[in-house]
Amino acid sequence: MTPRSLRRIRPLLGVGAVTLAVGLSGLAVAPAEAQAAADHIKVSKDFSSGKPRNARITIPAVGIRRLPVIAYRGKTDDAPGTRIQNRGIAAAPYGPNGGTGPGGKGNYQVTAHRTAHGGVFRRTPSLDNGARILVDVGKYRYVYRVTRTRWVSFRSAKSLRQQRAAVPGHPGREPKRAFITVSTCATPEDHARGNYWTDRFGNPEHRIDKIGVMVRRTANPSYEPKG
Repeated sequence: MTPRSLRRIRPLLGVGAVTLAVGLSGLAVAPAEAQAAADHIKVSKDFSSGKPRNARITIPAVGIRRLPVIAYRGKTDDAPGTRIQNRGIAAAPYGPNGGTGPGGKGNYQVTAHRTAHGGVFRRTPSLDNGARILVDVGKYRYVYRVTRTRWVSFRSAKSLRQQRAAVPGHPGREPKRAFITVSTCATPEDHARGNYWTDRFGNPEHRIDKIGVMVRRTANPSYEPKG
C-alpha cells in the first residue's frame, strides 16, 4: 500500500463505534452512556443529591464563563423558562416534567437563547464530542463531557418526552449516570429550510441538544464560604 493510500484511509480508522451510533438521518441515536464508553470517557458516580439549585455554567470551547443558570419548577422552554432566558441567562427546569439538579443522577437540563436576548448559547451547537461543560454550585464543580448531539421537534410530543427523559432519548429508563442536556434553538437552520413555524413563546420547531455525562466532581474554585 502506498503512503498516499494510507493517508486516504487514515481518517476512516476507528470510526466503527461512531458509525453504529448514527442513524440514517445522520443524527446520533446511541444512549449517552454507550457513546461515552465508545469514546473511552470514564464516567463519575460522585452524584449530588439532585436538589434543584441555581448554578453557574462554563463551557470553555465556546467562550461561556460562569453564566448564571436559574432553577425553576417546570419543563424545557415553557413560559417561566422563557422569561428567565429573556434575561440573557440560562434556565434549568426541575420537577415531574423537568430534570434533576446539577450533578444529580438523571438529566440536568439547561436551556438558553441562541439568536435573541444576547444569544448566550449561540455557539453551543458547534460543540464537539468530548467538549467540557463545567457546572459550579456550592462547594463543588461538576464536570461533564459532551457525548452526542440530538435534534428535538417542538411539534412532536414523542421528541419532547425523549428530550426530557431521565436518560436522554429513553423515557422510562432508570438513570445510572449523571447527564446534562444543553439545549438551544435551531432558528438559523429552520429558517434556511424555509421553516418559520414558532410556538406561542417564539420557539422555532427544532432545538439542538448537546448531551453529556458527568466525568468527575471537584472543588469549586470560585466557592467562598459564608462568614
